[in-house]
Amino acid sequence: MLKKYERAALIVSAQQYEVNQGMEDGFELYTKVITNGWISPEHLVHITRPDGAVVCPFIRTRRGVTFIREGDFVITEDNNERHVCGADKFPQRYKPVEE
Repeated sequence: MLKKYERAALIVSAQQYEVNQGMEDGFELYTKVITNGWISPEHLVHITRPDGAVVCPFIRTRRGVTFIREGDFVITEDNNERHVCGADKFPQRYKPVEE
């Protein structure tokens, strides 16, 4: 019989992604992301560097690399594990905590 489970409460730190704040783990060339077909380029953050190279920021997770889209939040758990949550899902999954 299939059981139902509720996601356990987990307190995290989160900040909506901002360019030039050092929130990402790295960058990949936009052309490589598109050519390899890793993800849909829709709403993907891309930054043009002074040398003209266009790059996409990403967060490295235990599942691999997650590219950051416009409006995404970068989540940091207590164990410093980080991941990305879309702006559309963030308010459904996370509520402010009184400190």
